[in-house]
Amino acid sequence: MNEFLHNSPLKYVIPGILLACLIWLSYAVLRNFLLIITWAFIIAYVMWPPYQWLKAKLNHNATLSAAVMTGVISTVITLAIYWLVSILQAEVKVIYQILLPNFAHPPKQLPDSVSQIPWLGHYLQQYLDQLNADEAGVKAQLVDWAKQWLGELGNFLRGVGRHIMQLGFILVTLFFCFRDGQQAVKQLRQGLGYFLGEYQNIYLQAAGDTARAVVYGLVLAALGQGLMAGIGYSVAGVNAPALLGAITALLAMVPMGATLVWLPVSFGLILSNQIWHGIGLLLWGVFAISTVDNVIRPLVISGAGRIPFLVVLFGVFGGLTAFGAVGLFLGPIILSVLLAVWQAWLRQLLVNKQKLPGKENQN
Repeated sequence: MNEFLHNSPLKYVIPGILLACLIWLSYAVLRNFLLIITWAFIIAYVMWPPYQWLKAKLNHNATLSAAVMTGVISTVITLAIYWLVSILQAEVKVIYQILLPNFAHPPKQLPDSVSQIPWLGHYLQQYLDQLNADEAGVKAQLVDWAKQWLGELGNFLRGVGRHIMQLGFILVTLFFCFRDGQQAVKQLRQGLGYFLGEYQNIYLQAAGDTARAVVYGLVLAALGQGLMAGIGYSVAGVNAPALLGAITALLAMVPMGATLVWLPVSFGLILSNQIWHGIGLLLWGVFAISTVDNVIRPLVISGAGRIPFLVVLFGVFGGLTAFGAVGLFLGPIILSVLLAVWQAWLRQLLVNKQKLPGKENQN
């Protein structure tokens, strides 16, 4: 019986079934944490060069270096969130102070800068006229809307708590990515080498080059666009230039996304009789902000990753659709690895074709 099992294909089938069950159970355990793990991997990859520099300064103490780097990243994220919330709070206060004199005493009127906006100003003024005519009925409707908004606010606050917990898990995972990253990559290469053979380096290099291209070409270019846009908003006299610059940088992660901010702001200035400021911001957007998007970004992506810009473009939009925000990184990496597989297969076909004449001569 033992000899039969030793020579039978069952000796491969049973371990294969057990391994498949183990993988499925592991996926069930980690399913809700895959996004957290992915974000930790991305941040660790982006910050790996500064971590290596810090590790060298700390006498190659991996644990201490990982703890310090994780603490620095945590501090930067906390300060950035605090800064954005403070700016938003200040801007809401300014808007309240502007609107209060117009609504404190009937008849209620829109500010001139808002009422002069085509279509929107007319629509809002009609609503205010309705409020002046039937104030009690409109207030009852506003109360109903307020109840709905309070419910949405409760859901939002619960979501904030959940996101804070996720951020905590990301930072904990990030610490271990820094500390044990080199060993994990070494084991990954060994495992992939068994299945992929000589092509493992091609696929890993494609994934690494694409991640580097996405970081440099998307993230850094987006920060550059946000900085340029913030300067333009400040010079044009727009309220909250820092907040608008941050929003521009966030949307600029998607190609042409910054246009969704600076273009409406430019037209808003023009329509509110600040014609020269609006035209100046429009020209600044076309010749300065868009230069980063249309010239610098493709050059950086092509130089850093040596991959077609079109692959990154479709990878970004497709990744956003399929995976959400993390798809900004996963989409281009998946397509670039697929492209590397295709190119490796073509090279293998060429090598096999070149070997055929030699085999025929031997026969």
